[in-house]
Amino acid sequence: MSTLFIFPGQGAQYCGMGKDLYENYDLAREVYDRASDVLGFDIVDLSFNDPRDELNLTRFTQPALLTHHIACLEVFRELNGGKVEPHMTAGHSLGEYSALVAAGYLDFDSALRVVQKRGELMGAHGQGEMSAFPIDLETIRPIAEAHHCAVAGYNLPEQTVVGGRSSDLELVEAYVGENFPRRTATRLRTEGAFHTYYMVAAALYFRAMLDDTEFTPTETGVLSNFSGGFHYRDPASIRARLFFQLFHPVRWFNNLETAFGEGVGKIYEFGGGIGSGGPDEKRPNLQGMIKRAQRATGHKVEYVAAINAATLEAASLSLIHISEPTRPKR
Repeated sequence: MSTLFIFPGQGAQYCGMGKDLYENYDLAREVYDRASDVLGFDIVDLSFNDPRDELNLTRFTQPALLTHHIACLEVFRELNGGKVEPHMTAGHSLGEYSALVAAGYLDFDSALRVVQKRGELMGAHGQGEMSAFPIDLETIRPIAEAHHCAVAGYNLPEQTVVGGRSSDLELVEAYVGENFPRRTATRLRTEGAFHTYYMVAAALYFRAMLDDTEFTPTETGVLSNFSGGFHYRDPASIRARLFFQLFHPVRWFNNLETAFGEGVGKIYEFGGGIGSGGPDEKRPNLQGMIKRAQRATGHKVEYVAAINAATLEAASLSLIHISEPTRPKR
């Protein structure tokens, strides 16, 4: 049975994120302390206390979430003695960088530097806003484009994210409200219209950072948000796809279709969380989409949350050894 490790993107961050891991696992403390050294600021204080109300600023959100992803991943590996490793990995938007770390393509220090710069540029050069529509891609795309907006994410057959100037998005939302009265849009909390043409300026500056970053592909497959399929095992191609990812839609449903087509039978989600309360009360960010993707495709998988100390311990108790898979072809 093939195993997929997944990592959520922005929106999964919360104050207190990782505190339970830091207090209970030496390895998690090492991950967080290392991140603080690399980033040049106290990621522990930011993530656990957010004293200056900065955690939701994308320049801080991105390294904070990546650190939490990797802390969860490393604790999971420690708890199960390295018995379970992914046959493929995927991440939603920012989460793609954690997927590259998990697969061994990118080292943790480099990933921190890359997403720190990515967040800074997206915050500095980003404009616009984003809304999620419970409408299929082919229906919403012409409506969005008629109002100078663009598709930013294809999450599910009936969930598409659109980005654009706030006043333009309001026109799209009004049109949908009038013509699809039961399809209410949800405005997202972002600093810009990510994964649309509004991010071109940020991407042009970001390219230099990607060009200076070393990628070392392994046998583990990593799914690309830009293509919807697997990354090629070519560093230049990986850099190019991460560059394009910044101003093209996240093809998350295509990523899941690709994984399902490769016969994935078990999915572990690492890091982040949604809902109220502390770390032990959070819900996984991507679980709902995984359930709906299964219904849409008819493919069945076992889903396991690994987003806090409680779920990591539960996941580790239930583990069995998984034999070496046949790797997906590129």
